[in-house]
Amino acid sequence: MEISQRIQKMGEPALLKYYSMVNTVQKKGKKVYFLNIGQPDIPTPVGFLECLNCFDEKVLAYQAPEGIRPLREAACGYYRRLGLDYTIEDLFVTNGGSEALLFTFIGICNPGDEILTAEPLYSIYKEMAAATNVTLVGFKTYAEDGFALPDSAVIEAAITEKTRAILMTNPGNPTGKVFTQQEITVLKELALKHDLYLISDEVYREFIYDDQVYLSPSQQPDLEQNFILIDSISKRYSACGARIGFIISKNKRLMKQLKKLCQMRLSVSTIDQIGAVSLFALEQNFFDEILAEYAHRREIVYQALQEIPGLICKEPKGAFYFMAKLPIRDASHFIEWMITDFDYLGETVLLSPANDFYLNPADGADEVRIAYVLKERDMLAAMEILKQGLSAYGLTFPESRK
Repeated sequence: MEISQRIQKMGEPALLKYYSMVNTVQKKGKKVYFLNIGQPDIPTPVGFLECLNCFDEKVLAYQAPEGIRPLREAACGYYRRLGLDYTIEDLFVTNGGSEALLFTFIGICNPGDEILTAEPLYSIYKEMAAATNVTLVGFKTYAEDGFALPDSAVIEAAITEKTRAILMTNPGNPTGKVFTQQEITVLKELALKHDLYLISDEVYREFIYDDQVYLSPSQQPDLEQNFILIDSISKRYSACGARIGFIISKNKRLMKQLKKLCQMRLSVSTIDQIGAVSLFALEQNFFDEILAEYAHRREIVYQALQEIPGLICKEPKGAFYFMAKLPIRDASHFIEWMITDFDYLGETVLLSPANDFYLNPADGADEVRIAYVLKERDMLAAMEILKQGLSAYGLTFPESRK
């Protein structure tokens, strides 16, 4: 029996592949702090849960493939508060931001076409590309200069006759990079010059620190026909389990075709959509409080990382991740060892290996991504475990040190 080449090309995301090891050690009593995945511990807003509890329909029916009208209208109201003029015809509800991205890859690319993106990149992009026979082409950015984009000429040199889009993540996952107006302009001009789509994945929009202002290609009127916005309620509302995302574009020809994909999967969860409507009624102070909490967590982690000998990182400006270069050669081996062979007072941490965020697995071999998604006490404990673990690892494997 044959298995498709597409699925064989897909990898197992490192975000998830260590869970069997973790389950084994947890059964033996070891506590694990999960810093590997962006799962916030902020309580989901009460209004969402109340909507679920109050649902009293006698039949749990299909909904419109493009999403229920109250949710689409509520989302458009949210975007208007950001200064973005979208109507419900410009917006479809999807099963999370992941489905919105998958639909985008299918909708704009033929097999063998290319999408250009900065590295490090969100690791799931690679699996979406493999599943849709799309080729991701990367251009490198570096922690030493805050993951700033390279010169326009470097990016343009990677554009070929097969390039269909430039994909940006703003703020960045895993980097925490927040794009400047100059960088957005560079990508916009390249997209217009070469008649490409510019896709902006903005699920971390509310997580921008140090009094920076939200900037997006969606604010560029001349880009309307080339622009696709990807969004989700998961992070900003701490509702990752409610799979509600959005694909948004003013390109009516594109949206007409993407609607076929919505129809193919029939509909998004009725209950999750109803609950999500309430989220868009939340006042700005909801985000202000959450942002202050994450800014505090960022400070805790940054200070702790600065105290670890040989570790290199920059303070991120957005999202809730650190990319850190460790004073060892093989971060993947270190992560596994921390799970299976190390504990500090009966506890350990789970990190993400950063090579999963590059197209070439050899890149980022000495780097990890740290998600600062736990409360202060747990983040402090996790950082002490990391410090002790790196020290013990260096003594156990002296040849691993750089």
